[in-house]
Formats: sequence, C-alpha cells, structure tokens
Amino acid sequence: MGKKRLLIRGARVVDPANVVDRMADILIEEGEISKIESPKPRAQILEDIEVIEAQGKIVLPGLIDMHVHLRQPGGEDKETILSGCEAAAAGGFTAMACMPNTHPPVDTPKLVKWIISQAEEAKARVYPIAAITEGRRGEALSDMARLLEAGAVAFSDDGDPVGNPQLMLSALRVAKQLDALIISHAEEKALTQGGQMNEGRVSRALGLKGIPAVAEYVGVARDIALAEYVGAKLHIAHLSTAGAVELVRQAKRRGAKITAETAPHYFTLTEEQVKVSGTNAKMNPPLRTLEDVEAIKEGLADGTIDVIASDHAPHTVHEKALPFCQAPFGIIGLETTLGLVLTHLVAPRVISLSEAAAMMSTNPARILGIRGGEIKAGDKANLTIIDPELEWKVEVGQFRSKSRNSPFQGWRLKGKAIMTIVEGKLWLPNPPE
Repeated sequence: MGKKRLLIRGARVVDPANVVDRMADILIEEGEISKIESPKPRAQILEDIEVIEAQGKIVLPGLIDMHVHLRQPGGEDKETILSGCEAAAAGGFTAMACMPNTHPPVDTPKLVKWIISQAEEAKARVYPIAAITEGRRGEALSDMARLLEAGAVAFSDDGDPVGNPQLMLSALRVAKQLDALIISHAEEKALTQGGQMNEGRVSRALGLKGIPAVAEYVGVARDIALAEYVGAKLHIAHLSTAGAVELVRQAKRRGAKITAETAPHYFTLTEEQVKVSGTNAKMNPPLRTLEDVEAIKEGLADGTIDVIASDHAPHTVHEKALPFCQAPFGIIGLETTLGLVLTHLVAPRVISLSEAAAMMSTNPARILGIRGGEIKAGDKANLTIIDPELEWKVEVGQFRSKSRNSPFQGWRLKGKAIMTIVEGKLWLPNPPE
C-alpha cells in the first residue's frame, strides 16, 4: 500500500458482531480502522488518501477459516504455508487455523513457533492448532500448557479421533483448567476401518466398503458426553450427518459448551458425486445422503452449526490418481468456500449474508479466542471485500493452491472476493476488471 491512509468508499458494510449492515466509508490509517462513517462526496476526500471505489461491493470482517491443512512441515509437494496463504487470500480469507497432522505432527512449542514465523509476511494470518496427544498417536497427552504459551489456539488430533475415552476425558480436564479449546474429529474408528465412502446404496453399487453414518453419531455422542461431564469447551469438526446435527442441537439446548462446524461439500454434494468426481469426491467424513444435506442446511439456518470451514485438504494429482481404495481422503476448499456459501446458501436464503459473515468470521474468532471477526474503529484492519455480482467458473488449473483435488471443477458460482486487507496491508488476488 503506497500511502499510509486508505479509504474504502461507498461499500455495503456487513458486520454481524456489531449488528451493522449499511452503506459506509471505512478509513484505514497506519494499518488500523480509523473511521466508519456515512459515504462522503469524492470532492471532500483529501489527496493523500488512497481510495478504493467500492460501490456495489460488500465489506465483511476478514474471513477466518478455522479448519485448514497446510501440510508443512513434511508435505510441501501438496501445500506450503505460503502457498496456502496465497490460496486463502484468493478465497477471501484473511486468517486461518491449521491442523497438526503434518510430518512431524505439531506437538512441540518449537513447531508451533516455527509455523507462526513462516507466515509473518504472508497474505493471511496463520494460527496453529496443536496435537492433543504426542505424535497424534493417541497414547499420551501433549504438553498443552507449553503449546498454548508458544501460540497454539486450540488442540486436535484431526485426521483421527482420540480413540481412548479415558485419554479424551483427561484432555478435556486439562483444557478446562487452561481455558483451552478441544476440537473433536468425531468418529468411532471400530466402525469405519477400511471404509472408503458413505455406507449405503451407492457404496454397494460401486463395490466399495462403506463408512456408516452411525460412526459419526457415536463419536459425537461420546465427546459431547465427556465434555458435559467435565464442563469443558468442545468444538465438533466437519459435521456431515443428520444424527450428529441433532446431537449438537440437543446439547446446546442443555447449555453445554459445544460449538460445531461443517464444510461446503456437506451442504452442496451427496454420495452420488463419487460417481462423477471419483477420488476428488473422497473425503472423511464422506459425502452423505440428500437427507443429511438438508439436515446440515437446517442446522446452519437455526444456528445449531456455528461455523463454515473449508477443511482444505490438499493432495497431489498422482495421489488422487490412485485406485479409489488407495487414494487419500480430502479435497481443497480455500478458493471455493466463499463462492459456494454465497451461491448455495445466501442466494437461496438458507441463511442471510450477515449470518454467513458470522459463520465465516465472527464465530471462528470468538471460538478460537483470536483477534478479528468485527469491523471496529481502533482495531487492526482485517477486511474482505467481495463483488456479490461477479459470476465465475471454478477452474482448478488457475488456483493458487499447489493442489487441484476439487469436486467443484467447472461449477459456476456467483460472488467472489476481489481483495483483502490483512493487518492493514492491501492484497489484490482478484482485482476488479
């Protein structure tokens, strides 16, 4: 940014944290939001201010993706912290929390600090999530206190559940003492061993071993019960089934400290997509049925589900080219999540734009306990500017991510981030034409 003052002029400003939805100018000085005021005529703007004409555009609190796999260290052929930040900026995200299932896993303060250092000059802020157990082996707890001190924002063994309930109970007890967050990959592995996709009609037709919906139900039920018993905070990752949504709904009604997320593929795709996209529709938890998709949408609409996260899981082309049973689970999502939300949730009025902003910014910031999630004078400027009318086609070959494993190739979407502001720095990954 050439000048020290930046004015975003004439945008629709949507800030769910402060119940704001109005036309406004936003003045940024020395990297901080200085003023949010009614739009001024161009003639009243001083010459030393860089102006972004944002009529017809929408400014949201900087989007935060709280479930991303950046693969570094150890998987740099799939993604790096910097390439992931490039993809995040292109998708409108100004911050993300990265999962610890790297090689080696993020279970030491040194690794937590290293990840933070790698993203210091990147196009998005990166917040490490550390492993619940040493090496993610599910045998002994990591040193959660020291990991928090190093900069970890939560704990998860994502990619696998903590299979031993006594160990999970211990983790929740420690987390409560530290006022820390546990993120649950809720799955009963005894029910999913060897499974490749949702168990049902399509898996039988394709001759693939299924992953039953009840495996998620059992995992969610166990972890909610343990968290309630301890009185600890628990966040359920990547909900995919109607039964699990109802469990979270009931827990919230009881006053449990439970939050939950889903990902765009769980409200846009069913198990049928495996026939179309092959291994690019293979993820864990798997794509489910139409009934599950509708339940996910209902959970978003009524606030049962707090967060929409990408679960960005990059893999190389040759890995995804393996036979279905050998190919890894996971798809990329940083560059398609916002477009899918705007097109398939906001446009058909499943949720409002303000609710979408809450699920993609305000709520992740609150749940993780990090800065951001609102547009307020005096705060560092972290903003996402979108063009709601921009129609575009998903072309994975043009993605900033190093990987291409997306089932949304060729989809037409409406609404896209055209620029982001991260800690006062302006990035133009998709500048308006």
